[in-house]
Amino acid sequence: MFEILFLGTSASAPSANRGLSSHIVSHNEYRFLVDCGEGTQRQILQSGKGFKRLTRALITHGHLDHILGLGGLLSTFMRWEAIEEFEIYASRGTLERVRTLLYDVVLRGKKTPMPLRLVEIQPGVIFEAEDFTVTAFPVTHRGADSLGYVFEEKARRPFLAEKADALGVPFGPERKALVTGETIQLPDGKRITPDDVLGDLEKGAKLVIVGDTGRIDNLIEICKDADMVVIESTYLDEEEEMAEQFSHLTAKMGAELAKNAGVKRLILTHISRRYRGKDVLAEAQTIFQNTAVARDFDTYVIKKEI
Repeated sequence: MFEILFLGTSASAPSANRGLSSHIVSHNEYRFLVDCGEGTQRQILQSGKGFKRLTRALITHGHLDHILGLGGLLSTFMRWEAIEEFEIYASRGTLERVRTLLYDVVLRGKKTPMPLRLVEIQPGVIFEAEDFTVTAFPVTHRGADSLGYVFEEKARRPFLAEKADALGVPFGPERKALVTGETIQLPDGKRITPDDVLGDLEKGAKLVIVGDTGRIDNLIEICKDADMVVIESTYLDEEEEMAEQFSHLTAKMGAELAKNAGVKRLILTHISRRYRGKDVLAEAQTIFQNTAVARDFDTYVIKKEI
């Protein structure tokens, strides 16, 4: 299970009700900041989440509305908030701009009180924990350095408690051992194998965050069967030509991606100040009904949909 908190949902510039692009994705004790637009640290405080364990930032691309908040956030980490480390993951081109912002503007020769690491990444698995992975994939958006991110739980075999009960497996370490793949022996000498109490392999929850993009045809396989896709919707279909000119999507295009990829739920963000959220939603829902338009501080839980 993943949780995503939308901190900023506006396109290019903030509006009265929307901050600039930023989200927090959580899974158990792990927290990832995805993009960090201007004002992100205030949004974090407003949300009540705070900065604890927010040690990794994943940046989709180097446009200012997605990175300017890193300067203020680093400054806060240096003066007000204690944090063990801070890692920023991004492509080479994006990191060049981030490095200039942080080292030439914010630090200017000063040292940070915690390790600061700029981690250059390429498409592929960039983070792996015991039960989930984070994978970067290429996105087409005014340059070759844009990335999106897939958060996916590892496949697992569910524990079938009714079978364990019938076989007389006691509650406690015996059941834990079976889940981890060990064979156990009961007091009466009966041997119980994992196959006796585990079901078929099941895929885990899948969350795809695309970021800004001007194409959807190259995203269908990445988004296939995702439980949730988060994608930009900067324009409506009436301004399709402008969307193409600036390498952005319309709400209709995002919905077409969701439909063609068999997505369970679509969340639209990066909303232009020229549109009302309900109009963006209406356009998308003519094609893909299970769509929502994110607002600042909205939270969604992503579970595996059966």
